[in-house]
Amino acid sequence: MTESAAQALAILRDPSQFKWYVIPILTLVVYVYANEAQKKNWNVIFAGLTYFALDIFIEIVNSLIFHFTQYAPAWGTPGATAYLLMIGMNIEIFFMFAIVGLVMAKFLPEDKSMRILGIPNRAVFIAFAGAICAAIECALNYTGALTWEYPWWNTGPAAIVIFGGYSLFYTISFKVHDMKQRSSQILAVGSLLALDLILIAIFMGALKWI
Repeated sequence: MTESAAQALAILRDPSQFKWYVIPILTLVVYVYANEAQKKNWNVIFAGLTYFALDIFIEIVNSLIFHFTQYAPAWGTPGATAYLLMIGMNIEIFFMFAIVGLVMAKFLPEDKSMRILGIPNRAVFIAFAGAICAAIECALNYTGALTWEYPWWNTGPAAIVIFGGYSLFYTISFKVHDMKQRSSQILAVGSLLALDLILIAIFMGALKWI
């Protein structure tokens, strides 16, 4: 087991790590969604929830990587936090991913057919958002807040892999945003969140693998 994985494991879901700033951040997250709901921006809300559900899913997969290797997760967050939910996701990341998809969706033009420099606008925003997220993760790794222990991780390939992963998440969340039927959006988001809850119940609750 790597030192960073051991450090993260030592504080995993340790309530003594709690910090009071969690409460105002939670309030702000609720406010963001309440504000969009008040404006009836349901497409933006569903895009945000889709992105959030996808991130929870990939964090579960990351935790399972550590469980089966007992070496390290694909990425870890061993540093200071108010609460470490999973080995690669602290409460601060959790709150951030709860709203980042929503925030990016707010930039989408209403006209889906509009082009930017000849490129479909959705593709432009997917690439833009993916590039920003990849740059942030590389910066976090540089500071040591986000750890990559496997030898195939280094800044070049990592940036490409992260860009691809985030771009896929944004592609899916924007697809849900653009669905014409509200029932389809509810089904998509509900299915993803239900899958996350089932996996958490199995791997965190019953088996205690993550």
